[in-house]
Amino acid sequence: MINIVLFGPPGAGKGTQAENLILKYDLVHISTGEVFRKNIKEETELGLLAKSYMDKGGLVPDEVTIKLLKEVVDNKPNAKGFIFDGFPRTTPQAVALDKFLKEKTMSVSAMLALEVEDDVLVERLLNRGKESGRADDADESIIRNRIKEYYEKTAILKNFYSAQNKYFGVEGVGSVEEISERLYKVIDTL
Repeated sequence: MINIVLFGPPGAGKGTQAENLILKYDLVHISTGEVFRKNIKEETELGLLAKSYMDKGGLVPDEVTIKLLKEVVDNKPNAKGFIFDGFPRTTPQAVALDKFLKEKTMSVSAMLALEVEDDVLVERLLNRGKESGRADDADESIIRNRIKEYYEKTAILKNFYSAQNKYFGVEGVGSVEEISERLYKVIDTL
């Protein structure tokens, strides 16, 4: 079983590469954002609880997020593995994910981090903003702040997974296919 934490700053190409990894390795993609939206839309108990925090502008507590992820994993008993996208974001979340997976006799196989220079990220996101109309991708100062937040708050997980020899930085510049091939090379050695 392959369990990947897909990582990288906004605009690094995580969504695109997740799609390719899903197809090649037959993995289940777990995006915390999508899991939250689905549960909120369906008005599940956990979804309404998550919404109560989000409506106040707060972060959803780790225990709620983990319960939502557990449900997804439990509902896919025949999965060949999972791609965790958007989670973990902090060391306590990574510890909680490890604990949960261990209960299922699983573990994180690798953290794959797409590495892209900030100026390239800004250019990509501004282009995405023009194409998609996403307000958060239309303003360079907002984009740079999101990138800064990523480095300050979530990039610390590099140390967590490096200590377990599970961190793999992958150059995230080039064609989609070139980047995919770099990711495949890492996964095929696990």
